[in-house]
Amino acid sequence: MELDIVFVVGTRPQLIKLASLVRAFNKKGLEYGIIHTGQHYDYEMDKIFFEELGLPEPIEYLGVGSGSHGEQTGKIIIGVEKAYLKHGVKIAVIPGDTNSALAAGIGGVKIGVEIAHVEAGLRSFEYYMAEEINRRVLDHISTFLFPPTVYAYMNLLKEGIDFSRIFLVGDVMYDNILLFKKQIERAKLPECIKEEYVYVTCHRAENVDFLERLKNIIYSLKKIADEGYQIVYPIHPRAYRRLLDYGLYSVLEKHDNICLLRPVSYFTSLKLASQALVTITDSGGLQKESFILGTPVITMRNTTEWIETVEYGWNFIVGYGSSRIYEVFKNIVENPPKKTSIEGVYGDGKASIRIADIIKKYLN
Repeated sequence: MELDIVFVVGTRPQLIKLASLVRAFNKKGLEYGIIHTGQHYDYEMDKIFFEELGLPEPIEYLGVGSGSHGEQTGKIIIGVEKAYLKHGVKIAVIPGDTNSALAAGIGGVKIGVEIAHVEAGLRSFEYYMAEEINRRVLDHISTFLFPPTVYAYMNLLKEGIDFSRIFLVGDVMYDNILLFKKQIERAKLPECIKEEYVYVTCHRAENVDFLERLKNIIYSLKKIADEGYQIVYPIHPRAYRRLLDYGLYSVLEKHDNICLLRPVSYFTSLKLASQALVTITDSGGLQKESFILGTPVITMRNTTEWIETVEYGWNFIVGYGSSRIYEVFKNIVENPPKKTSIEGVYGDGKASIRIADIIKKYLN
């Protein structure tokens, strides 16, 4: 099947970014296919996301699975190159900053496929971080760069990228929150939920692969729970393995105020974030989503690519494996951030339509 346009994804956060994009491309009459690299190798779980978000089935599933960064990236480059050639692809639209995103860009640009990077220009300035490496390289080999914010746009200009390749369109994730407002409102919260809860996610290697850091996080959560606040924590498979390895799982499991869950759906996650007292996370996307939904967030990382969340006073960066989580939480509860308008920070909800228009104009 010949296709001018493909979306390339490999992880669940990338699938989420497609939701508003595919609807915009459908609206503009653009034909496309989805290539799934299989970087997140629980394909059954991905199927749930496809159904929930209303995404068409992939035209190619590469099934690369887990592995080292080099092994995974190399397999994806080989796989996408074959897929691009098979389908006569002209443009690969690539959201995010995963190994799949980097490899899809390299595999395409080498054979003359134009690369369109959604979420271009995001920078945390943690140069050793895999995502930072991926997005920097991908930005510099892309023909079309779609930064979500003014900061991201300026980062690209500072790096010497020609302004004619950069299109400040807004944020597709903000589009999603507006698009799925009713589904988020209708999403059912887990039965364990009490009135006041703290929503927690933690998956990054920098937090879960180091005993002392993970211990700091777990005992901070316990301290919050000891004070009567409920902790609602959907546990990522990587974190679950480490908690068992380090003997920390029982600290959480035995506490009456800690609700441990399997990974939740996208809509449930947004519902949890929207009604939480505070979100505590090391996720890039959830920082921003909590901010948009009006929930203060404690970020267990050294920096953030979402500078706006900090500038508006809603995101508190505590560092990896920080012992300051409890202290910062108490400060937020006692001195909550002031409500303020964030109109225009992430666009107007039409980022995906703008991207579709730009791609359509190029193809015509």
